[in-house]
Amino acid sequence: MDFLTLFLIYLDFMMISVLMIWIYPRSHHLTSLVQGGTQLFSCIIPQCLQRAMQRWLRYFFYTRNYTFVILQLVLQGLVYIEYTWEILGYCQELEFSLCYLLLPYLLLTVNLVFFALTCLTNPGTITRTNELLLLQVYEFDGVMFPKNARCSSCGLKKPARSKHCSVCNRCVHRFDHHCVWVNNCIGAWNTRYFLIYLLTLSASAATMAILSATFLVRLVMMSNLYQEMYRDDFGQFQAVNTIFLIQYLYLTFPRIVFLLGFVVVLSFLLGGYLCFAVYLAATNQTTNEWTRGDWAWCQHCPLVARPSSAESQSNQNIYSQGLWRNLQEIFLPAGPSYERKKK
Repeated sequence: MDFLTLFLIYLDFMMISVLMIWIYPRSHHLTSLVQGGTQLFSCIIPQCLQRAMQRWLRYFFYTRNYTFVILQLVLQGLVYIEYTWEILGYCQELEFSLCYLLLPYLLLTVNLVFFALTCLTNPGTITRTNELLLLQVYEFDGVMFPKNARCSSCGLKKPARSKHCSVCNRCVHRFDHHCVWVNNCIGAWNTRYFLIYLLTLSASAATMAILSATFLVRLVMMSNLYQEMYRDDFGQFQAVNTIFLIQYLYLTFPRIVFLLGFVVVLSFLLGGYLCFAVYLAATNQTTNEWTRGDWAWCQHCPLVARPSSAESQSNQNIYSQGLWRNLQEIFLPAGPSYERKKK
């Protein structure tokens, strides 16, 4: 039980850490919570340490830098080195199909291509040159995107669905969010690359988790370990159970078990975020709009009073044109080279 407790603590810590890193740059509530916690412990934490923490957070999350890009590449490299060094060799000895064993490398290749495209592609920067053209792409809803509004930072007219990114210091067309993992904004012209990058990253983690778990299960089945008996702390013979098997596998293959725990947690986190991103794409929303708007929530939440007809009209998503046209808009975005198609 000591091992199981430590392993669960390890999984919880890893999940919370990854979740905080993913959510913190996007959540104003979490930012306020962190600031409130800092103020609460200000009497304990020295002022110099508080200033250092603020500078650290400001640098990593509110300035453009390649820290998380490098961190992601390092983590991917370590995971694939471990997979190649141990799991690939063992699975070949157990006569796994070579197609399944090489699938993570194929996904890695595709993932790195779309990772580079997401990082390097212009997300939809609004300039004096394309300002007038982009003003015609989307209708103004008069609620989140009022007509004739100007950006207070760069002075340009704000097209509907655009937002000024304080990290990149530019207005972005169909702004979704600023992603620290790619050191770039996600906007109209690179959302398609971001979705495929997220899909292949999730698939890589899930594939590696399945292969690792299959290897361990097949090893247990081939050795008939589940039919054995062991002597407990009181000297009594007990049938092998799940906890004993996990402890045995950890002591025999510690790095594979820890790798399995890491990619399982990563698969759930990435899979959940991928589902959210696909939902936004299918309904023609952005993360920025979903955060600010109350379209679906106001209409369907039973705990909230039903809005009036005027409010109901203003809260509706006027940009959704059906699943197929919504996805077409993501993968064939309106750019500076052509005008929006008329309905």
